Amino acid sequence: MSARDLLERGPRVVNVGLAGFARDLERQGTPVIAVDWTPPLGSSDTLALVDRLRADAGACERLERANREALRRMLAGEPVLVDVVSAGEVIEGLDERVVLHAGPPIEWARMCGPMRGAVAGAIVLEGWAPDLVAAMVLAASGEIYFHPNHHFDAVGPMTGITTRSMPVMVVENRAFSNRAYCTLNEGLGKVMRFGGNDAGVLDRLRWLASTLAPMLSAALRDLGGLDLKGIIARGLSMGDEMHQRNVACTSLLLRELAPALARTCGDAALLEQVLAFIGGNDQFFLNAAMVMGKAVMDPVGGIADSSVITAMSRNGTQFGIRLSGTGDTWFVAPVEMPQGLYFPGYTQADANPDMGDSTIVETLGLGGFAMAAAPAVVGFVGAGDASQARRYTQRMYEITVGANPEWRIPALNFAGVPSAIDALAVVEKGIVPTINTGIAHREPGVGQVGAGIVNAPFACFEQGFHALARGLGL
Repeated sequence: MSARDLLERGPRVVNVGLAGFARDLERQGTPVIAVDWTPPLGSSDTLALVDRLRADAGACERLERANREALRRMLAGEPVLVDVVSAGEVIEGLDERVVLHAGPPIEWARMCGPMRGAVAGAIVLEGWAPDLVAAMVLAASGEIYFHPNHHFDAVGPMTGITTRSMPVMVVENRAFSNRAYCTLNEGLGKVMRFGGNDAGVLDRLRWLASTLAPMLSAALRDLGGLDLKGIIARGLSMGDEMHQRNVACTSLLLRELAPALARTCGDAALLEQVLAFIGGNDQFFLNAAMVMGKAVMDPVGGIADSSVITAMSRNGTQFGIRLSGTGDTWFVAPVEMPQGLYFPGYTQADANPDMGDSTIVETLGLGGFAMAAAPAVVGFVGAGDASQARRYTQRMYEITVGANPEWRIPALNFAGVPSAIDALAVVEKGIVPTINTGIAHREPGVGQVGAGIVNAPFACFEQGFHALARGLGL
């Protein structure tokens, strides 16, 4: 282009990488072609290993066939919410002084502040110590046994603490005859999932066990179980993404449960209390989405040669993933700090790094992967505008095996949500999963201080890919 052409017609711009540069030019009326590109994240050894895989037609075919089977199992799942009972009744091995937590394995000495706060509260709740000070001493003594929820067919939000007396939702995947478990959502404010542990937190947990759980159990038995896939399909069309926005699905769940609750509860005051609790908690459905995700994803595990991610989880210290083709092995890296919006009076200096088993919904194609369906969540997590939400979802299609034809996003011409995260695609393209998340205060006992978006650390996928490649003989 000559200088004269530049003066008469203006520049023709191709923007590579950061989208902000392109937006600045567009605001000034300059035509621009934006190319979404980032440099490779993997080491030279990793990139060479990807090249060897791509050059091996046999290994590629084995991997692609395994991933097609993984996606088939995911889509074939039939998750039904069948009961709500105490965890000790249904989770085998959840004995006295056993505490389940979110994320990959971690011992007391490495636990973050909110995790420690929640553990101490749970110890007092179970009666293993008389107060929080004694509970902290007991937790550090080696006489409390800590295990990940995922090792017990369970999941839990944020700290994810699960002990014997806590009620859990029971979801049965009727296509594969497996079950999964998750505690009930405690509501908003200071709660154990964000590290809360005072008397009010414990009293609410006791009410969940003594009042809400038995009523939900009776209602679900009256209904013969409640299909969850249909509720999520409708929720997506109503603006939910099932991680940070569950307003529609909570309302739909309550709509299904209310008649059965009325039929099975003979106490009008208790019925009013339960309906008000669920109806006043916009995130009540989150735990149902999580346990549904666990029930659907567990049968996806154990497929030789598959690079599909069956679990992503974080404990506030480490982020961990599991691959279908590498079984129960955890691949871990330091967890990242969420970027988002904080409640009045709090800043990022108050925040704890990311935590929780709730990333199971992203492995299913929801949460950050379905952000295009939930424009209202964008402002809450500080993700920009609705167009940016669409870009997040569109980017996730690049690292997934396929789409879910039952769960569609109206804003994307009713395309199915991107489903079955492919570790190979993550490593090859340098695109990591986007996760919507809550933000907990870094100190024990404070609770939630904000919400935002966080990236899964690339190193987890790099480790998992290397292990899978060894299994493929590369």
